[in-house]
Amino acid sequence: MPCQTPPGPGSRPEPARALLTLTMHGKLLPLASLYLVQGLPYGLQSGLLPILLRARGLSLTRVGLAKGLYAPWLFKLAWAPLVDRRGSPRTWLTLSTAALGLVCGLLAALPPNQASQDALPATVMGLLLLLNLGAAVQDVALDTLAVQLLDPAELGPGNTVQVVAYKLGAALAGGGLLVLLPTLSWPLVFVLLAATYWLAAALAWTAPALHQLPWPRPSEHTPHLQDLLAAPETLWTAGFVLTYKLGEQGAGSLFPLFLLDHGASAPELGLWNGLGAVACSITGSSLGGALLARRWEPLLLLRSVLQLRLGGLACQTALLFYLDTPGASVGPGTLLRGAALLSLCLQHFLGGLVTTATFTVMMHCSQLAPRALQATHYSLLATLELLGKLLMGALAGMLADGLGPHPCFTVFLVLSALPLLDLSLAPSTLA
Repeated sequence: MPCQTPPGPGSRPEPARALLTLTMHGKLLPLASLYLVQGLPYGLQSGLLPILLRARGLSLTRVGLAKGLYAPWLFKLAWAPLVDRRGSPRTWLTLSTAALGLVCGLLAALPPNQASQDALPATVMGLLLLLNLGAAVQDVALDTLAVQLLDPAELGPGNTVQVVAYKLGAALAGGGLLVLLPTLSWPLVFVLLAATYWLAAALAWTAPALHQLPWPRPSEHTPHLQDLLAAPETLWTAGFVLTYKLGEQGAGSLFPLFLLDHGASAPELGLWNGLGAVACSITGSSLGGALLARRWEPLLLLRSVLQLRLGGLACQTALLFYLDTPGASVGPGTLLRGAALLSLCLQHFLGGLVTTATFTVMMHCSQLAPRALQATHYSLLATLELLGKLLMGALAGMLADGLGPHPCFTVFLVLSALPLLDLSLAPSTLA
């Protein structure tokens, strides 16, 4: 009986290709839904909460210090080994998502006094802290699940789904809810969020694609910090990701609040700094991915975009200076209002480009680490990246109250120039 040579990869029949496409879609659709839900707490506290606190009369310092609610995200490395070794990622994902729904239900039952000009009650702030804790655990479980679920050929589409869905969730919670807040009460907002989380928990437990995951194998070696830092090019990459967003994050957290102080309405800011800004950020991220797919080197792309970002921030700073002149206003129908909103969108567009290129460099650096350390190595870089953003987001209000808006934005300009100097020291192996 003659032997038959099996067809090679290039000669795969069309039905097989169609089956592979359907299989990939079966994985990406639940991941997209879960990453969208994962973006809700970030949008809630980066877009909605600062506007609500400022509208209650809180100082910029106290508004900025509310960023401390993100603290659980900085300790993901503390419980990531627990998620890896105890139970399956699907179980952790389901339980953490259901817990987020429970916290939102408690927030709905404990609305703050709308007539009060004080900060939110300690109980509400504590529940928001728990919301971040649950979201951080959910993040570790979902990322672990995605790494185990996606085949190498699916990583590109999977990463695109992750970024876009997360930002859409942040936009819906940040801008969308702020626009609807005059219509929706505090309890109704959190009842809707609770229902969304419980539906997502049911999806995480029942989605057929997620049942394919194996249970984790026990690890014989727990990586130490010195092991991670000893990996090639880690020190430079860690320093870059810690600092590359400092100026952008400081300006981005304060500029909408200054517009609010100069006559812009909270619903309008919610629309442009929430939905509009995230749409521009998604567009920038998508463009960055397309350029990298066309063989642009990440470091060269970063240099070009960081120069554009510095120029955009300089224009935004000049606009802020002009707002303090007599007669300047961002009221409806003014040219200054259009310029201010355009500058918001431009900076978010460039920020999306910068983020895509930077995460590519981070992933390249982690691939240079020993294979047994790569997952933890990438988590370390991601934690440092988040720390840099949260640090300036929390301190920006304090700088503005202490120095004043003009010197504060001058500091942001200097901080935005530092990453360009860092790139001149970048290792050639990361090019």
